[in-house]
Amino acid sequence: MAMATGRLLILLLLQLSFLFNNLVAKQSSPATHHHHHHHRGHGRPDKYNNSTSNPRLQQAYIALQAWKRVIYSDPNKFTSNWVGPSVCSYSGVYCTAALDDPKIKVVAGVDLNHGNIAGFLPDDLGLLTDLALLHLNSNRFCGIIPESFANLTLLFELDISNNRFVGPFPSVVLSLPTLKFLDIRFNEFEGALPPDVFNRGLDAIFINNNLFTSVIPSTFGASPASVVVFANNMLGGCLPPSIANLADSLEELLLFNTSLTGCLPQEVGFLYKLRVLDVSYNKVVGTLPYSIAGLAHLEQLVLGHNMMTGNIPEGICILPNLMNFTYSYNFFCEEEGICRNMTANGIKYDDRRNCLPGKPLQRSKKECEAVYKHPVDCLDHHCSSGGGGGIGAAAAAAAAVPAASPLASPPIHS
Repeated sequence: MAMATGRLLILLLLQLSFLFNNLVAKQSSPATHHHHHHHRGHGRPDKYNNSTSNPRLQQAYIALQAWKRVIYSDPNKFTSNWVGPSVCSYSGVYCTAALDDPKIKVVAGVDLNHGNIAGFLPDDLGLLTDLALLHLNSNRFCGIIPESFANLTLLFELDISNNRFVGPFPSVVLSLPTLKFLDIRFNEFEGALPPDVFNRGLDAIFINNNLFTSVIPSTFGASPASVVVFANNMLGGCLPPSIANLADSLEELLLFNTSLTGCLPQEVGFLYKLRVLDVSYNKVVGTLPYSIAGLAHLEQLVLGHNMMTGNIPEGICILPNLMNFTYSYNFFCEEEGICRNMTANGIKYDDRRNCLPGKPLQRSKKECEAVYKHPVDCLDHHCSSGGGGGIGAAAAAAAAVPAASPLASPPIHS
C-alpha cells in the first residue's frame, strides 16, 4: 500500500508541477499555487540536487535533520536513510523544480503515511517553504501544530490524520493561501471550530473523530468544499438553510454522531451534486424533506438513529443512483409505494425500529404514540445560523422513549 501511495503521489506531483511550470512561463511573477514534484534528479545535473550548492535544499536539510532528532520511534525505519545533505534521496521526500526558477530543485512533498512513527513536529519545518504536500497519515506524532507552518505558503494538501495531536483547532493552517485539502481526523483536537474554516476556499474538510464542541459555525454556507466530514464530534446545533450555497460544489456531507438537532432543511434538496448524505446518530426531528427526491446523483442516504417522523416519500426511493437508504431507529409511520420493498430496485435499505404498520421489528405502539402526540412543525423551528433550532416537546417525548434493544445482527435488505 505504501508503494502504491508513493506512486500516486509522484504522479500527482508531476501533473501539478507541469501545470504550474506552464503558469510560471506565462507570468513574470512566481505562481502562488500548489507545485508538485517528481522524485530525485530526473535528468538534472547533480549540482541542482546537492544542498551545498542550493540554499533551498540546504534549508530543507536543516528542517529534516531537526525533525529526525525529535523522532523517537521509527519501527519501519522510514527515516533510516535521512543521512547527509542529499535530501532528495531521503525516503518519503519528493523533489521537483522550483516554481519561480525551474533550474533549482526543491523539496515539494513529504509522505510518511502509515509509518507508525512517533515524535513531534519541530518549528524548523517552517523552513520547508516550497512544500506542496505533507502527508503524515497513520503515525504516532503528538503535540501541537507549530506556528511556523504559516511559512508553508505553497502547501496544497495537509494530511495529519490518525495521529495524537492535541490542542485547539490548528488555526495556523487557515492562513495558508493555497491549501485545498485539510485532513485532521482521528486526533485529539478540542474546543470550538473556527468560523474561518469555511471561508478559506478548502475543497476537502475532514475533521471527524476529534473532541470539537460548540455548534456548526454560521459560516458553513460560505464553503466551496466538495467533501465535508464532521462526524464523531460534539458540535451540536442545526443544519442552516444557507447550506443551499454549497449547491455548486458539495458532493459528500457526513455529520453522523455530531449532536445535530432540529429539522433537515428543504434546502438540502438544492445540493444537486450530492452523492452521500449521512446524518445518522443525531437528534434530528421532523419529516424528511421531499426536495431530496430531486438529488439525482445521490447514492447513500443514511438517516438512522434520529427522531424523524412522517412518511418515506416514493420520490426518494426511486432516485436513479440510490444504492443505500438507511432510516432505521426513527419514528417514520409510512413507506410510500416502492419504498416498502426497495430490494426490487437493487437498493439496500434498513427500516427497522420505526412505526411502520405491518413491518417486522418495529417500535411498540406506546413508543410511537408518545412521539406523535407532539408533532414537529419544521416551519416553526428555523435554523438561521447553524446553532439553536429548538426541537420542543416532540424531541422530549422521543428522548423519553427507552432505546430499543439493538438486534444482534442488523439486517439490511438487499
